[in-house]
Amino acid sequence: MGLDWPWIWTVGIFIVDNLIRVIAVFVVPRNRRPTSGMAWLMAIFFLPIPGLLLFLVIGSNHLPKARVEKQDAINQMVAELAQREGQALVTAPDSLPPGIESAVRLGSSLGAQPMLRGNSASICIDYGISLERMAAAIREAKEYVHVEFYILVHDETTDVVFQAMREAAARGVKVRVLLDHISAKRNPGEKRTAQSLTDMGAEWAYLLPVRPLKGQYQRPDLRNHRKLLVVDGTVGFMGSQNLVDSSYNKPSNRRRGLHWKDLMVRVEGPIVLGLEAVFQGDWYLETGELLAHLAESDFESDRPGALDCQIVPSGPGYAGENNLQVFVALLYAAQRRISITSPYFVPDGSIMNALRAATARGVEVELFVSETGDQAVVYHAQRSYYDELLRAGVRIWMYRPPYILHSKHFTIDDAVAVVGSSNMDQRSFGLNMEISMVVHGESFVRELDEVIDYYRANSRELTAEEWKRQPLPAQLLDGLARLTSALQ
Repeated sequence: MGLDWPWIWTVGIFIVDNLIRVIAVFVVPRNRRPTSGMAWLMAIFFLPIPGLLLFLVIGSNHLPKARVEKQDAINQMVAELAQREGQALVTAPDSLPPGIESAVRLGSSLGAQPMLRGNSASICIDYGISLERMAAAIREAKEYVHVEFYILVHDETTDVVFQAMREAAARGVKVRVLLDHISAKRNPGEKRTAQSLTDMGAEWAYLLPVRPLKGQYQRPDLRNHRKLLVVDGTVGFMGSQNLVDSSYNKPSNRRRGLHWKDLMVRVEGPIVLGLEAVFQGDWYLETGELLAHLAESDFESDRPGALDCQIVPSGPGYAGENNLQVFVALLYAAQRRISITSPYFVPDGSIMNALRAATARGVEVELFVSETGDQAVVYHAQRSYYDELLRAGVRIWMYRPPYILHSKHFTIDDAVAVVGSSNMDQRSFGLNMEISMVVHGESFVRELDEVIDYYRANSRELTAEEWKRQPLPAQLLDGLARLTSALQ
């Protein structure tokens, strides 16, 4: 009598199918936020084998042990440097407004960097002018240029920056460049960019490379999302703008006429040391080379302004979603107003609770987003929060197409702002390596308020009455996208 193979296969699949579900109940929720754990369990329960395979690929946000050890080493170096400089540079937390003080202490504790005084900063929201200003700073370089961008492409628009780097390298300036590996593979112009960097004599490396055959692997969607430039340790740029054409050179964007609107901040003063520390940390992570500029830096003689600034680097290499914790602490500190600009606003429960608490105590809250989207899943996940926000009393302003409002910043009252690369979404809080800057100073907030007024003039307000008329299929799509956004 032969074996009944169809029956054996059926029983075997049944056993494996249920075994996966049982094991998932014990493994998936461990050290994971409840919403993420529930989303993963639902995926595995409905599709056990595909769900398990997906979980094995992107279910852990832990970096390899060697990377974590390097990150700890650079954090310790930054902390020792801050202690060495002492009170001459560090802003005394008790000199800050109540509530802001605790957020600054928190940022220092979790991100290793203190708030530093004596800085100047200027904002630029014109895409082309921003590139020209970065190129101008590079042309003034005497010792080194450090460039780090999530997306860095040599195209017609960015040629002005590449030409400045080429000229700097030709006169003996050290040009070091970091660009994200997966982003480079996904965006047009990879080969030309790599060739340009090599031909000019720049030292360059990919961030978080995914090359298993070379022994370089971590979760493939853990990305370095930072955007920064440092020249000679005296001038720095940071913000939301990538080094690429405002259409991102993608045919789909050009067919739709889409262009990105961004915000970059040029800084001078001691805070440039904070940007340099972030670059050096990432350079050490990718190349194993520990640069000497931090230990040799001296900002005692150069305090060009009156702004207090704090760099908050974040990502899997830092404890406890530190950018999220600082953001929430600042939101709870608001007494009069909160203004948030985020292209991808998919908040977790703590952000939503902070905003509801703010409106309940009389704080005016407004949110600026794009009316159209470039990433369908994130766009619909974001829309799923509009009803809650409107009912809580948050005013939602939608920036008109064909522009994607890609700036990332928020202001608290009249004296504190946060700018940088971090979105208000779970990816930026838990997966991406980001950089944010907390700025205490009324002059900077006034300048940012002028930018917000410009956004408002080019946006339309979404009303609760309009949102109630959303068709049922759109509501269903928004809800499904919200579920998938929790798969972390």
